[in-house]
Amino acid sequence: MLTLEWESEGLQTVGIVVIIFASLKLLHLLGLIDFSEDTVEDEMEMATVRHRPEALELLEAQSKFTKKELQILYRGFKNECPSGVVNEETFKEIYSQFFPQGDSTTYAHFLFNAFDTDHNGSVSFEDFVMGLSILLRGTVQEKLNWAFNLYDINKDGYITKEEMLDIMKAIYDMMGKCTYPVLKEDTPRQHVETFFQKMDKNKDGVVTIDEFIESCQKDENIMRSMQLFENVI
Repeated sequence: MLTLEWESEGLQTVGIVVIIFASLKLLHLLGLIDFSEDTVEDEMEMATVRHRPEALELLEAQSKFTKKELQILYRGFKNECPSGVVNEETFKEIYSQFFPQGDSTTYAHFLFNAFDTDHNGSVSFEDFVMGLSILLRGTVQEKLNWAFNLYDINKDGYITKEEMLDIMKAIYDMMGKCTYPVLKEDTPRQHVETFFQKMDKNKDGVVTIDEFIESCQKDENIMRSMQLFENVI
């Protein structure tokens, strides 16, 4: 069971951490948290899948993973997703397995949309790799840009208070009874109200990417969370 201390303004930090943590859950499902030193084939086995990923060399150049790491990632991805793509329902099923104490449906929906960069209703191996590359090995700026995209639900370039609240409620629903101390029903709204006011520097009712990054960079807890998973794989 995951236990987190919810400080007065800790919900926003948790929101950033859960983005990465939930991705690690997906890695765990694929059996990729610990890369072994076993020999892997020089080329990826792609003959049995309907969706063929881009050339390995191209993905290696675009991501922060080595060729060997990409081979292992693909093997795990192919084993769990023989078609070569993940749809939203599969994504939801994955997170329901790891968060049985809560309802992860809404958060899985938001996270799926963040990984589905071309918005075609499926997450390909390329989408998966590029998202993980940022979350696990990207710079702080890249990770915060990715997080902003998650919070920007309608993808208009701004985060509204309601969008931030939707994400926080989804996280709270997913965590279920694993929070300590247990949050009251209106706690997410109270925390969002406080944090949103700090982020919305010009008080125009929306948070821009610059405001989001500036506020996060000034938060020691968020900055610390950005470094938690850098050496996972």
